[in-house]
Amino acid sequence: MNRYPWWKYAILAFAFVVGLLYTVPNFYGEAPAVQVSSGKATVKMDPAMVQRVEQILSSAGLQADFVQLEGASVRARFADTDTQLKAKDAISHALNPDPNDPTWVVALNLVSRSPQWMARVHALPMYLGLDLRGGVHFLMQVDMKAALTKKAEAVTGDVRTLLRDKNIRHAGITREGNNVEVRFREAALAEQARNLLTDQLQDMTWTPTADAGGDVKLVGTLKPQAATRVQEQALKQNISTLNNRVNELGVAEPVIQQQGLDRVVVQLPGVQDTAKAKDIIGRTATLEIRLVNETQEAVDAVRGAGPVPFGSERFLERGGQSVIVYRNVVLTGENLTDAQPGFDGQTNEPTVNLTLDARGARIFKDVTRENVGKRMAILLFEKGKGEVVTAPVIRTEIGGGRVQISGRMTTEEASDQALLLRAGSLAAPMEIIEERAIGPSLGAENIAKGFNSVLWGFVAIAVFMCAYYMLFGVFSTLALGFNLLMLIAVLSMLQATLSLPGIAAIALVLGMAIDANVLINERVREELRHGASPQVAISAGYERAWGTILDSNVTTLIAGLALLAFGSGPVRGFAVVHCLGILTSMFSAVMFSRGLVNLWYGRQKKLKSVSIGQVWRPNGGTAVPAEDKQNAKV
Repeated sequence: MNRYPWWKYAILAFAFVVGLLYTVPNFYGEAPAVQVSSGKATVKMDPAMVQRVEQILSSAGLQADFVQLEGASVRARFADTDTQLKAKDAISHALNPDPNDPTWVVALNLVSRSPQWMARVHALPMYLGLDLRGGVHFLMQVDMKAALTKKAEAVTGDVRTLLRDKNIRHAGITREGNNVEVRFREAALAEQARNLLTDQLQDMTWTPTADAGGDVKLVGTLKPQAATRVQEQALKQNISTLNNRVNELGVAEPVIQQQGLDRVVVQLPGVQDTAKAKDIIGRTATLEIRLVNETQEAVDAVRGAGPVPFGSERFLERGGQSVIVYRNVVLTGENLTDAQPGFDGQTNEPTVNLTLDARGARIFKDVTRENVGKRMAILLFEKGKGEVVTAPVIRTEIGGGRVQISGRMTTEEASDQALLLRAGSLAAPMEIIEERAIGPSLGAENIAKGFNSVLWGFVAIAVFMCAYYMLFGVFSTLALGFNLLMLIAVLSMLQATLSLPGIAAIALVLGMAIDANVLINERVREELRHGASPQVAISAGYERAWGTILDSNVTTLIAGLALLAFGSGPVRGFAVVHCLGILTSMFSAVMFSRGLVNLWYGRQKKLKSVSIGQVWRPNGGTAVPAEDKQNAKV
């Protein structure tokens, strides 16, 4: 009746061992480290950098605990902060001979002290939020005026394309602020153009006015609703771009979220170097597509036999070869919606497959139709410096908004280029208006306070349960400890970010988890009170309490899922721990605690008593100890 088969005990033992393995790394603490990551989007981190960093440290007479590649960065762990600072200086001087144009970002960081063998089985500690680990916090202002100006420039190009396609002659197209002005010699042409532009560019309001020289001028103004939409999209695109760029740098669990109508909060936990953090945030790339100048003058300029032709610029490819491109920008990263690596269906060569938005597809179709056989360069700009990612030859007119780039690429290079192109560009410039650093000492103080709150809460619950329910209280306390072990292990497996609200959720979960054991214990008492034998009372108590436990936890879980779905920031961190704690408590309170009870009492065939405290008789009777209950008359 109250016996578990061996496989259930095997499951509990396996869960305990796994929980212990993934919980222990959280207690090793963190050690000072130096992180090396790419300073340019077109420069990729490779395993050879590990050996290079080791050689630099060896030459400087510095000893690292280990140097390893983690994601997109190389991290070297040290025993103390003095060695960390010396190592940072040595690595910076060796990797970046020119401080004004750094190829690599060398920053101070913190890594776990857990043994390497744990890391090999992915037994890693939880990420700690900014309030626990320390780090840097930025509040950035988005330049919404620049976003509207960018939109006006795009509309200017659209107007020129539309009028050319319909063969409507104009006397000039200019942009005045955020307005677009189109001049015409004849009123009939102006009216025809107005009808076309009103139909095709529905975000603009076109107003005809008379010019001083007798010409007719159409003035296009962005509608208020469209202006609001442009600003909202600019903010969302900037957040998405910052996420991509920061994630590629290997910063652990950054927080990038909107605040207000035109501000973005950026938090980088574990980064103590504010200057380097600014450099990380400022490394946002701008993508441009331009045509390659292949005239004789341009060829001479590439060979160094002449100057760069007027209206063109010189850039370098990844291999170091010069490319002369026209200044006129065909498309920008705003028109690129996706970039994925793939393979050509005929030649099976690695390719990069681009997807453009409607406007970009229309422009690209026109440009490729008019420039078949010529090269088109895709450039990536960082800190005002551009580099050619790829410059393929246009084989045929490309329509439908889907573009395939191929030629002399490996599978890895195609994946890298797709990643660079997906990173996108900022829709509007951003400026840091507030910055602050949270030191590791304050984070350590918060961790100590949070740990103590959970510890003393657990002790208080354990004392009450053991005093009130005797041996069953001990079982309940062990189940509660198992629940806490499983919760921390699951959070570590998921590599969740723990913050102060998360610690508060852990403390709350302890109080909620013990409710299930209280229900079970009281149900067992009730069965004993009604004359059931101890074995029957234990079995019935667990089985009949299960329905109540399930109902109460499901309703609480629904509230937690609502917080998870609609909350953000600290609220979301609280909800994650809250929901996971409910799930682990149902497993520990029912299966684990019953496993302990079955192990202790289940093999006793003639069980006469159970240690569950006093069983109170109904109708105001005196209390009867549980061990005498089977002989009492109710």
